[in-house]
Amino acid sequence: MQTLKSSFIVLLTIGLMLSFNCEDAHADVIRQPVQAGSFYPAEAAELTGMIDRLTRRAQKTRGHIPRNQKLKALIMPHAGYIYSGWTAAHASLVLKKHQFSKVILMGPDHKIGIRNGAICDAAAYQTPLGRIDLHADTAKLRRQPALFQSLPVLKDQEHSLEVVLPFLQAYLGDFELIPIVVGRADVGPFAEALGDILDNNTLLVVSSDLSHFLDYSDAVSMDRETVKGIMNLNPAMLVSKANRACGLMPLLILIDIASRNHWQPVLLHYSNSGDTAGSRSRVVGYTTIAFFGDQLMDNRHAPGEKFTEEQGQVLVKLARQTIGEKLGRKLSASESDTNTLYPPDERFQRHHGTFVTLKIKKQLRGCIGNLTPRETVWEGVKSNAINAAFHDPRFSPLTAKEFDQTEIEISILSKPRPLEFRDGADLIQKLRVNVDGVIIRKGYANATFLPQVWEQLPRPEEFLSHLCMKAGLPSDAWKDPQLEVLTYQVQYFEEE
Repeated sequence: MQTLKSSFIVLLTIGLMLSFNCEDAHADVIRQPVQAGSFYPAEAAELTGMIDRLTRRAQKTRGHIPRNQKLKALIMPHAGYIYSGWTAAHASLVLKKHQFSKVILMGPDHKIGIRNGAICDAAAYQTPLGRIDLHADTAKLRRQPALFQSLPVLKDQEHSLEVVLPFLQAYLGDFELIPIVVGRADVGPFAEALGDILDNNTLLVVSSDLSHFLDYSDAVSMDRETVKGIMNLNPAMLVSKANRACGLMPLLILIDIASRNHWQPVLLHYSNSGDTAGSRSRVVGYTTIAFFGDQLMDNRHAPGEKFTEEQGQVLVKLARQTIGEKLGRKLSASESDTNTLYPPDERFQRHHGTFVTLKIKKQLRGCIGNLTPRETVWEGVKSNAINAAFHDPRFSPLTAKEFDQTEIEISILSKPRPLEFRDGADLIQKLRVNVDGVIIRKGYANATFLPQVWEQLPRPEEFLSHLCMKAGLPSDAWKDPQLEVLTYQVQYFEEE
């Protein structure tokens, strides 16, 4: 009996060990570079020098880059650097150090025949430029085996991800990676799964070359149509003919996500191997395309999350109506047309932080709001309109005489997110001028500036110093890494 019991314990222990090892099989495994020395240099110094030269060349063909827009995604090629590196280096036009902490990288399956997606069973990727750890969100995808299967390290010979990584390391510095090899995929569910892990600190990158082995003129013609389909967010144009792109499925997933979130593509560069280092009789096409979204508000659940200009104007009228009624003013039909006192639009019944700002001749006359969504947008605008007009401690109550001169602005806030930083220099690097509203907290001291304040204080050092003084802290308190900093984005509407 004792022997039987001992045997059972041993078997149980072995079973637990096996279970643990299976669960954490990737914990100490690093995916080593496979293409170093062929697609790109294997030595770090040589690789860095090559990327620097390609980057300087790309800077000479710089096109128009949208201002006041948040970079959301990139398409980059994955051929050997002597062929596609010039085009890939155009990513330098929109990337900067520490811009993103997480990168989702999708590339096509060239070798295995994967259904949906596969994630390498590793803890990190290694390149000649260093180690890239996998992000914790990778585990969330691994728990969806119908969409994301495990790819053993020894079977991961896919170059479409590896070749892009050194460029990202050179331009972004440190980041964590979610690497996905994509086969024939169910686009909608795949896009939804990625949408759940997208945020303002995430860059989505698709690795894809365009047409393969056509003569130069045919390739240019084919690639022009493919690029047009991407720029128009039109998946039908990409599947209408064969040989559009080897990364077709990742591109279709990106187009789906971009369409849902109203991202706008911008062509950074196009070339083919006939322009760089190959024969013009059999060329491969390459493009780098950036996707930008409205950075005044995180649209990860668009299209329904973002307020339209028409909806914004209704809220502005609501604020004016609310203040006017408090003053006993009879408003005109155009001023009071807010669908009476209760909105039929369900968007107004959702919860967001709101601010109401009053100005007279462009000078502040009152500003009150709430950072957290304590009430519906409709009720928040009404209560903050009253508080901004009559209860801002910095000003006397608004008078009926001033009312006609008052300009009203409504701000709708995204959820504040903590911003981690090492020191003052790192904080300045991570803040986005004219984009981020900022909250600081230390003990009982706290204060916020809306993104609009950047107009008066455009230098980050000045912005942060004034914010610290507003909170009752020393002007240089922002240099203290113990300071709690949160950022948020704003959609704002002014009276027409």
